[in-house]
Amino acid sequence: MQTLREIIKDAQLHNVAVGHFNISDLAALKGIFDAAYALKQPVIIGVSEGERDFIGIKQVVALIKSLREEFSIIDGSASGGNFPIFLNADHTHSFGKIKEAVEAGFDAVLFDAGKENIEENIRETKEVVNFVKEYNQKNNCDVLVEGELGYIGSGSVILDRIPEGVSVKKEDLTKPEDAKRFIEETGIDLLAPALGTLHGMFLDASDPNLDVERIKEIKSMIDIPMVLHGASGVSNEQLKLAVLAGVSIVHINTELRTAWKRGLDLALLSRPNEIVPYKILPEVVHEVEKVVSDKIKILSGV
Repeated sequence: MQTLREIIKDAQLHNVAVGHFNISDLAALKGIFDAAYALKQPVIIGVSEGERDFIGIKQVVALIKSLREEFSIIDGSASGGNFPIFLNADHTHSFGKIKEAVEAGFDAVLFDAGKENIEENIRETKEVVNFVKEYNQKNNCDVLVEGELGYIGSGSVILDRIPEGVSVKKEDLTKPEDAKRFIEETGIDLLAPALGTLHGMFLDASDPNLDVERIKEIKSMIDIPMVLHGASGVSNEQLKLAVLAGVSIVHINTELRTAWKRGLDLALLSRPNEIVPYKILPEVVHEVEKVVSDKIKILSGV
């Protein structure tokens, strides 16, 4: 089986991107996996601090491991199990929580100090990178570290206004020279810059525009994969342009949460007297699967 590092490198070579989708429960995971398995495409499952506290950090590792070991891609790239599904500790704000995720068996961790100034961000992120690299050497593994440079908000929710401090104006987006410095001084494996998107979606207004030219500018100055956060609400055309410009991983969460609720509402409206969870939740799985399938097709070109 290819490692996550190899999967991302392969995506870079073919100008495609890997979809990263967050979960809070088994229904969402089933919907995401069903879409990825049907399309025979790799997928990254994300769990934020709150999400993994709810599911259980060891429990979510066991779930992903079980899917990886039971299923396979029947096209020569994997067989006898080893489906390319990976687990990321999304938006982690402390060294202790990073350590917990790494030791539990996550494939990647995102250390988020994006609200800090660049000097403090570098200092804290470098501490995380040093720990993870030492852990990898001692345990013969390859946990990836993602760093965030620039603030794009913190909640995958429906918004009524842009959160204070979020970098969506052109002058506030991650500068190419800062991205280069950040990577060189921290040693991160993946970079999540501020590119004009934000976490969450607006209910009755369009989201801020993704700055594709800024992606190209940053890409020209760095040599590691770039991650796009806050992609819910971004048009399909802009997502395609972002991938062609150099984005290798795309995060989707708010659209999945919206699909989850839509599925639950549909199930309860059509069967108001039903109380059996496994008869209600398939509608949730179906709605999540539809969104994930569409996104994977856009990102992978299948």
